Parts: sequence; C-alpha cells; structure tokens
Amino acid sequence: MDAVKIGIIGGSGIYDIEGLNDVKMIEVDTPFGRPSDKVLVGTLAGVRFAFLPRHGRGHRVSPSQLNFRANIYALKKIGVEKIISISAVGSLKEELRPRDFVIPDQLFDRTKNRVSTFFDEGIVAHVGFADPFCPDLSQLSYSVAREIGISVHKTGTYVCIEGPQFSTRAESHVYRKLGFSIIGMTNIPEAKLAREAEMCYVTVALVTDYDVWKEDEEVDVEKIMANLRANTENAKKFIKTLLPKLDHQHRCECRNALAGAIVTSKDAIPKQTINKLKLLIEKYI
Repeated sequence: MDAVKIGIIGGSGIYDIEGLNDVKMIEVDTPFGRPSDKVLVGTLAGVRFAFLPRHGRGHRVSPSQLNFRANIYALKKIGVEKIISISAVGSLKEELRPRDFVIPDQLFDRTKNRVSTFFDEGIVAHVGFADPFCPDLSQLSYSVAREIGISVHKTGTYVCIEGPQFSTRAESHVYRKLGFSIIGMTNIPEAKLAREAEMCYVTVALVTDYDVWKEDEEVDVEKIMANLRANTENAKKFIKTLLPKLDHQHRCECRNALAGAIVTSKDAIPKQTINKLKLLIEKYI
C-alpha cells in the first residue's frame, strides 16, 4: 500500500461522510499493541487519507483506556505525516459557544494515569513541547473553518482531564480562573506522542457544552449529544474542504522534533528498544 500522508483522528461519525470512496479497512500491528480500531483509508475530494476512530467504532473505549501510543504509531507506520485531531470539548469561556470550533494553541495536562512517551525501556528523549500544535496546520484549519462559515476561534488553552467523569463545579471554576479556554479528555498524551513521532498535529475542538460552571447551562447528556451531532456534520464539511488544501511541504519544525532530543548514548540503548522504536529513531542513531 502506498504511504498515506494525512491522518484524521476523531469520532466514528466521519465514516458516513458523503463522497468518500475507494475505502479500505486495514489492521495495523504496533510494538505497543493494537490501535483503537482498524484504520480506514479512503479518498475524499480527490485526496487519499487515513481515519482512525479514537474510541473505536461504537465509542467503546474510555479516554483513560485509550492506547494512545498504538494509535499514533499505527498512523506513523502507514506513512502519515500530518494529523488532524477532531475533538469534542466543553467551553470555559462565555464567548466560546456550543457548536463553535476552537483551534487551540496551548495545552495544560491534568491527566494522572497515562503513559505519555514512546521513550522508556532504556532510552530517554526530551522533545520540545512549548508550542504543542503545528502552527501551519493550525492557521490552515482556522482559515478553512472561516471559509465555510463556521463560528471559529483562533488560539486558546485546552485543559485535558483524566475523565471519564466530567469536572466538579469547583474544578470548573478553578480552570476558568486559571484562564483555560476549553476542556477535554483526549488530547494528552496524543499531542505529545505526535511530537515525539515528528508528525504535524492540530486540534480542531468542537464545543458541545459550557462544562458545569455556567449555572443556567447545566451539562445534559442529551443536549451534548445533539450538539455533538451538529458538530459532526460541520466537521464533515470542514474535512472535505480542508483535505484539498493540504500540501506535503514542511515549513514547520515538527518533522525535526527529535533532533538533539535523544540523550541516551547509542551503545547504552538496549537492542530490543532500538528495534521497537526503529520507525521513530532510525535516522538519528
């Protein structure tokens, strides 16, 4: 199979996107186990891309149980260089309304139980993560959302909580006081692993609710699901417009994230670890 350079991670509703053709479902094995589901490879608007349902088809995998390493590694293995993460979020600011899109530029990690690196078992790498999202993909995503008439906000901080429970009211108020913009459960360690894998990564956050801080807007699962369905339809339009505008040039530094980051001497890295991470580190060791 030819390498597929564009990857999308998101909800399984994307499977139903109109105009999708030449579809293949492929199983991808990784040294970290199986990803959330088979990877869909198809063509839309003349562009070949890969799609991975983050929680599996039917939404059967909880955020804390996601095999993030396998998901990112699987996309890397089939040739993906750029990842568009479609993510449902709660809003922590009045102006970020349900059914709006947000293109965040920062992340804050409040997770507790997740493995957030490929680099363990005898190898250490410290990648830069000051700016966790690809600036080029972020700008393009913002422009495309505006082009198709979606209410979209540029920049903001995504705070990632462990879940699967929603926040307490106290937590929600604290996050607002800290200046966070949106809240979700899935972008950490997804974004960290994408950076370690030297892949461009952007989050397109779809607002479903006001979390629990807004007294006249209680979190209601039925209301959230209605907003989620509306967001999914907008996401399909967004993807169909975005794909033809993506090129394969690299003006950003995402593809060089590991340069100088591996601090372990080559002769000290266990051979089995080198073999396990060959896809990621071969050009450096």
